[in-house]
Amino acid sequence: MKESLYRGADFVALISDRKFAAADTLATSYALKCAINKIGDFDLILCGRQAIDGDTAQVGPQTAEKLGINQITCVSAIEKLDAGKKEIQARRSIEGGYEIVKSKMPVLLTITDEGFYPRPPSAIRVLTYKNASVQLSEAYDSSYLNADTGIKTENFIAQWDINAIGANPDQCGLSGSPTKVKKIESVVLKSSEIKMMENTDEGIANMVHELIADHTIG
Repeated sequence: MKESLYRGADFVALISDRKFAAADTLATSYALKCAINKIGDFDLILCGRQAIDGDTAQVGPQTAEKLGINQITCVSAIEKLDAGKKEIQARRSIEGGYEIVKSKMPVLLTITDEGFYPRPPSAIRVLTYKNASVQLSEAYDSSYLNADTGIKTENFIAQWDINAIGANPDQCGLSGSPTKVKKIESVVLKSSEIKMMENTDEGIANMVHELIADHTIG
């Protein structure tokens, strides 16, 4: 979050509370929806494509659904952005290529790691925010910004808990998650039989037929 401040963000908030623990994608997207509603008017929401743990790629689309706005997933490039008309054109990656999608704003995009590079950090902002600490706060307004520099006068990162975002505890964390983990099993893959094949057309054809026969491919 400091990196975001270094590169020009006016405000960052850490959404954190023990009551968010054990949330599945539905409970997570609900908490994000509440936090976004706290901010107020918006044109563009940027999310990662998917997390590295559950790997479901559901939170972004579910958040858009809860907010009642358009979504474009797997975006590899923003082709055009017309703030006046509130229109956006994005390139999204699909199997075997890409497609160009247009949407009215507000819209939520899930972003891939293709071709996006952040602006360099500002030296002034690095010096200003390098010691910023996280503090529990419910504030979100423009009063903390210096009119000349646009930099916060209060050097802290806001932490929004469940009360700060006005979320219903019954829809957060474990109680708000219909997905339950019943059992976790550690699976260790071990090599067994090794079969050599000839590097010929006939050898490759025989291998493909064997894989089809045992339903490895089909």
